[in-house]
Amino acid sequence: MKHKPSSSRPGWLAHPVLSLLLAAAWLLLQQSLAPAHLLMALILALVVPRLVHGFIGPGTRPRALGLALRFFFIVLWDIVVSNITVARIVLTPGSNPQPAWVQVPLALRHPTAITLLATIITTTPGTVSCVVDDERHLILVHALDCDDPAALAAQIKQRYEEPLMEILG
Repeated sequence: MKHKPSSSRPGWLAHPVLSLLLAAAWLLLQQSLAPAHLLMALILALVVPRLVHGFIGPGTRPRALGLALRFFFIVLWDIVVSNITVARIVLTPGSNPQPAWVQVPLALRHPTAITLLATIITTTPGTVSCVVDDERHLILVHALDCDDPAALAAQIKQRYEEPLMEILG
């Protein structure tokens, strides 16, 4: 039996989620399921991830798909609630928000998980992830209104970091 040399070229579905998102986005933009649009969606779904593989690295597969789905809805809920909270702060005359810089120590080591955590923090209104310090294993977060930085750091770890550790490792 011959040993097949490893190739640095990715497989055609090295990034299945990206492929699915590209195909869905194309079909939504075209607002059609015509055969030509389906074919173009397939081509985009197969070719684009293969072309950008060198920039985004190997695909990451979630280990706990059910938890990933539940986590998606938790993040979505937090974004909606945070939008309402920030709108109330901004629109209420005389509101006195307490901005704060919060250091969140990271137990995460997986680069994709850390990127997702920073993205979730930034996407949630009222917080922005400003620095990911790889040497000190922490993320620096600016919060629009935070009277207890330690509690916010604990909430970020419990609500986002722990599930990401289970989902991506």
